[in-house]
Amino acid sequence: MKPQPADNQSPSATSRLPDDVIRILEARHHDPFAVLGKHRHGDDEVIRVFIPYAATARLPDQKLSLERLGSSDMFEWRGAAGTVPDQYAIEWRDGRGDVRRRFDPYCFPPQISDYDLHLFGEGKHWHAYRFLGAHLHAVGGVRGVLFATWAPSAERVSVVGDFNQWDGRSHPMRVRGDSGIWELFIPGLANGELYKLEIRNRTHGSIHLKSDPYAQRFEIRPSTASIVTDDKAFAWSDDHWMTTRAVRDWLHEPMSIYEVHLGSWQRGPQGEFLNYRELVHRLVEHVAKLGFTHIELLPVTEHPLDASWGYQTIGYYAVTSRHGTPDDFRYFVDYCHRNGIGVLLDWVPGHFPKDPHGLARYDGSALYEHEDPRIGEHREWGTLIFNYGRNEVRNFLLSSALFWLDECHIDGLRVDAVASMLYLDYSREPGDWLPNRYGGKENIEAIDFIRQLNEVTHDQHPGTMIIAEESTSWPMVSRPVWLGGLGFSMKWNMGWMHDTLEYMSKDPIYRHYNHNVLTFSQLYAYTENFVLPFSHDEVVHGKGSMLNKMPGDEWQRFANLRLLYAYMFTHPGKKLLFMGCEFGQGQEWDFDSALDWYVLDYPLHQGIQKLVQDLNRIYTTTDALYEHDFEGQGFEWIDCHDAGQSTLSYLRRSDAQVVAVILNFTPVPREGYRIGVPCAGAYREVLNSDASCYGGGNIGNAGLVYASDQPWMGRPYSLSITLPPLGAIVLQPAGG
Repeated sequence: MKPQPADNQSPSATSRLPDDVIRILEARHHDPFAVLGKHRHGDDEVIRVFIPYAATARLPDQKLSLERLGSSDMFEWRGAAGTVPDQYAIEWRDGRGDVRRRFDPYCFPPQISDYDLHLFGEGKHWHAYRFLGAHLHAVGGVRGVLFATWAPSAERVSVVGDFNQWDGRSHPMRVRGDSGIWELFIPGLANGELYKLEIRNRTHGSIHLKSDPYAQRFEIRPSTASIVTDDKAFAWSDDHWMTTRAVRDWLHEPMSIYEVHLGSWQRGPQGEFLNYRELVHRLVEHVAKLGFTHIELLPVTEHPLDASWGYQTIGYYAVTSRHGTPDDFRYFVDYCHRNGIGVLLDWVPGHFPKDPHGLARYDGSALYEHEDPRIGEHREWGTLIFNYGRNEVRNFLLSSALFWLDECHIDGLRVDAVASMLYLDYSREPGDWLPNRYGGKENIEAIDFIRQLNEVTHDQHPGTMIIAEESTSWPMVSRPVWLGGLGFSMKWNMGWMHDTLEYMSKDPIYRHYNHNVLTFSQLYAYTENFVLPFSHDEVVHGKGSMLNKMPGDEWQRFANLRLLYAYMFTHPGKKLLFMGCEFGQGQEWDFDSALDWYVLDYPLHQGIQKLVQDLNRIYTTTDALYEHDFEGQGFEWIDCHDAGQSTLSYLRRSDAQVVAVILNFTPVPREGYRIGVPCAGAYREVLNSDASCYGGGNIGNAGLVYASDQPWMGRPYSLSITLPPLGAIVLQPAGG
């Protein structure tokens, strides 16, 4: 797939032709509609068409021949006005002798409204994807494809594809005033056409062959062409889910997320990628069995490099073709919804790769990025940073976010690397960044974009969630914009994750020296709406699997992992667990191969999966464990001071329910361990992470324990319990 040279007309073919015709022949005319198509000259009309390599050309319906201009491939007819209708067909014989016919693209008027152009220029067209890109279209009963792109520094933009032998001279586009938007309706094209955009820069004449930034489908890598797609074909059947989602109180409902990289969750028998439709049937069965409420997908936006895991995006409106078509993906989401599973998508507005067919120097200028690498490049990632101060760039990203919510029914976006957007000095050496207009390090334009993103998405799609991966102490990330916050629904609690894994990695003999690492989270737990993430980032790049982060022999590693998960599911905050962690995968995650599902043949791994299943069941059915995840009244320490024995105990509360959680971070069983409780009577042991069904030693309280009238820890009643080694127990009053 190579474009033909755009200047192969010989000097003798062009020397006696008008300058504007020559510029068409050389593919450097800024306004092809001024030359091509039908034009009035007094009482006459002239029709000009340019068809490279054509032997003859005619107007078949009028039985009129077109004359070649000199020895060029420009053909012309002159005659009385009114002889040829406004929409007319052209027939020509190509170099191989085949006869071809089409409506002339240059006989159709502009198709994009001035209002669309105005909104886009202001950065306020929330649905720019509906007119930019490539769309099946009809004009006066003539069917074809309407192409449009934004390239303000271009001298000429052409649509190229198999339909014109990738020749940039064949279909130059019309520019719409000073909007920077180019458009062309090409009759006769249909769903599935391969295409790109060939752009000639107006300053230095460089030519760039680009994939369409607004394309909704791409060839599978390493090929890079965009594909015309019918985006209206899929018939959704998730009406009930979408209706109830809009009124759902997700702040006070359980949320347990299973994070998935589709390319390595499972693969086919030859190691091939699975289709979205096959994947979703397997995934939903697995996720529903284990009790997760949501699936979160590592980016499925189109990307050139498998090793980027999708985080270096080329197609901000296209699902990757590795797993099928856009409608295959819509089926994926629809099937999840019909089975009661929400779908979240990782979305990356913080940077984009430098691949020559992508956004980088799209029209020969720094269009989507900044010209200055001190604000326009992430050196450590080798990627470029969006210019958030440019209306059309913000519009590109805002429209992308809404596309996934509008057209694919996604329930929320997890925004990657928010810290890299907020700070101008993110991962930069002194002197390698530029301060904002006030002299500070905050990226004011990015902050404005983030707030606008959250306002618009929440307004347009009530019930959806925008979640920040934000690793700093930036205040009010998940507080409303009208209160001065960034407006995100939730934020990943990276501090809790790092502190908890640091604590758990220590040999239990040293844990009592680090007790405050666990209790510290309660000092800030309600300053944000937090998600507790054990994500893909914690099981790659030499960090080891979750299982192998745990110290000790095999028994202790599995016991520690069960204890860790019990702590996570009883701590305030929504939950996220990366694939493979739910059964104790032993090997570090490898994006290039499927998970080690074979380990489920072994009892200890079966035990981890059974525990996660029960934790999800208890979490999603016990109001006290989720109703006040983001509010202080949902948590109360029983004892946070027992560093000497490395234990923690606390109450989780709802408006009508209470449970007690006791955690033992040492391998020493503790009999007769007394805790204060708020009410008398029997307490059911609803979870014991040391139960034999999980692979533990079955040390515990035989399912039931009774409170005595002995006051303890400032409470009127107390329990004398047996704490299992490296174990967690959850107790609930038998009456509720």
